[in-house]
Amino acid sequence: MARVTVGGRIHFGFQNLSLAHDRLYGGVGVGLSEPRLVLSAERASDVRCDWSGGTPYVERAVEILDVPGADVTVEQRLPRHVGLGSGTRLALASVVAIARAYDEDVAARSIAPDIGRGGRSGVGVATFEAGGFVADAGHPTELFTSEPPAEGEWTVPPVIARHDVPDAWRFLLVTPETERGLSGEPEDAGIRSVVERADPGIADDIALVVTRQLLPAIATGDHETFGSAVARLSRLNGAWYADEQGGVYRPPAGRLVDALDSIPGVSGAGQSSWGPTVYGITHAETAGAAERTARDALDDLGLDGRVRVVEAATSGATVDST
Repeated sequence: MARVTVGGRIHFGFQNLSLAHDRLYGGVGVGLSEPRLVLSAERASDVRCDWSGGTPYVERAVEILDVPGADVTVEQRLPRHVGLGSGTRLALASVVAIARAYDEDVAARSIAPDIGRGGRSGVGVATFEAGGFVADAGHPTELFTSEPPAEGEWTVPPVIARHDVPDAWRFLLVTPETERGLSGEPEDAGIRSVVERADPGIADDIALVVTRQLLPAIATGDHETFGSAVARLSRLNGAWYADEQGGVYRPPAGRLVDALDSIPGVSGAGQSSWGPTVYGITHAETAGAAERTARDALDDLGLDGRVRVVEAATSGATVDST
């Protein structure tokens, strides 16, 4: 049996969505220690999975690996379609665990295109590999245009920056119980629509934020500047998506972002991917108070949901065999 354990991720945004620039996408994000996906696999003569939501991923992994079958148990699940990277985590963990159960090793980066991952952002694959803060190089615009290549006909974008996150930093996650974020074909259609009309000037503004604020801040451990920079990156990305999601943030994320921004000890807030999860950058010393205030903010807004304070992942997915 082989077991894969990996935390979720926050996607802060893209560096460029305009066809006017040389490279498209360029994801920025951070791997998280939790919530976690824990998945185990054993050899089998057919496909079995104890969770119906995981069955298509197991079937695809078995097909790609050309093995007889697999018996997969999803011991812990990441919440699906809430902005924490559940799809990429489940796809990669399935193929890695099944391969190991058959005494094979597969590299997440090399197998990802074959299972439909890494076609836009490389953050999910990179944080699965190594955790931490990452920014990727995106894809050549002439290869992608507004339509991505056929599945498997791309490579996962290379990492251009990776840094460990300081031990004392914390990430405040608020996931309201509301409509899930886009995924699959609706997500593809939404991003295609954005790319076809994206303002290249926003990418120019993002470039300044990334090079002059975000990367220096993570390299030097400047908590305040890092939080301010990721919040600015999130807002600029939201300007691209405003028509698709009903505003700079997809409702009710905007109200939550405003609430988190007002919490003492939170240096920046934004929406992860399509939401509905929003995040705030905080610190071990202020995390408890920030968590309590975030719960109060949910109540004040009349929303149910989940509040977590988590650490960044210091490494990628772990794989154990027995």
